[in-house]
Amino acid sequence: MGSSETALALQLSSRQASDFELLANGGFAPLTGFLGSEDHKSVCENMRLASGEIWPIPITLATDLECSVGDVVTLTAPNGKHLGRITVEEIYEKDVELEAEKVYRTTDNEHPGVAAMRAEGARCIAGPIEADALPDHDEAFMRRYQTPAESKKAFEERGWKRIVAFQTRNPIHRAHEYLTKAALEICDGLYIHPLIGETKKGDIPAEVRMKCYEVLMEKYYHPDHVMLGVNPGKMHYAGPREAVLHAIIRRNYGCTHFIVGRDHAGVGDYYGTYDAQRIFDDIDTGELGITPLFFEHTFWCHECNGMGSSKTCPHPQESHLFLSGTKVREMLSNGEKPPPEFSREEVAQILIDAYKEEAENG
Repeated sequence: MGSSETALALQLSSRQASDFELLANGGFAPLTGFLGSEDHKSVCENMRLASGEIWPIPITLATDLECSVGDVVTLTAPNGKHLGRITVEEIYEKDVELEAEKVYRTTDNEHPGVAAMRAEGARCIAGPIEADALPDHDEAFMRRYQTPAESKKAFEERGWKRIVAFQTRNPIHRAHEYLTKAALEICDGLYIHPLIGETKKGDIPAEVRMKCYEVLMEKYYHPDHVMLGVNPGKMHYAGPREAVLHAIIRRNYGCTHFIVGRDHAGVGDYYGTYDAQRIFDDIDTGELGITPLFFEHTFWCHECNGMGSSKTCPHPQESHLFLSGTKVREMLSNGEKPPPEFSREEVAQILIDAYKEEAENG
């Protein structure tokens, strides 16, 4: 290392550290570093890197660090842990408005992804990274941590050829369980792959989320056909574009199929209910390297006496059990279990206990 490395250091934010981690562990392949201006513009406008490969959301490193092209900058995690370095190939001002309009489809600051991007600023440094270490995570997540190389090896050891990935940032309720099992019927294995990078305020803590996944796997999934990992990515809330990013990441982890549900990676009313599925109409799945599986909104139907969707259930909405997230949170915080048609009793109990503990700790 040159003397410039010791002189220049940058402490990454938690969002930047999660990008660094996916660049370092292969989750963002073919990317090997933070994007420059040409790639930024190309990704925003064409959903492709300047080299022509599909890439939906620019991965950039915004900073006001004083440095020059050719400098090697040491990178550390938010907790100060040494991660590695970036060799600066370009310093530029990215077009933040272009990114907001094209990637997020809105310039509204109320949108959490747009707000986070604006807060980071427009001045970026670009270049390849070298990793010496990966960021730390909560112990509950680390117990299930796998790099893409490790998950591929695990799939191979189990003899899985068709592997479907499920993206989530919440506990799995009956509707999610239904669609993961429907997808599993045509695959050899299910990879439950919750996102563990920065989400928005009010999301459920690590320990609690992992307990919910683990109890379900133990009681309601066949042990030979399910695996739990973690995706260190952050949420952009970029709806359709993020659905494509989520698919690419899972391809890199060795999956062949990817579940795209209703309002995937959406927030508020910024995207149409099925926009995240329609975006794949213009993408060649052979080129993408993973096959998306599209699911309608699923629910419990009292007439069918089972789970269904608008494709399978002929009954009117009055027969369907619908509980909003707000309603469920309200019930849980009052110590009430949502009906078994909505949530498995074991999952509800873990959540009730967590709410109780949170209330006791203020």
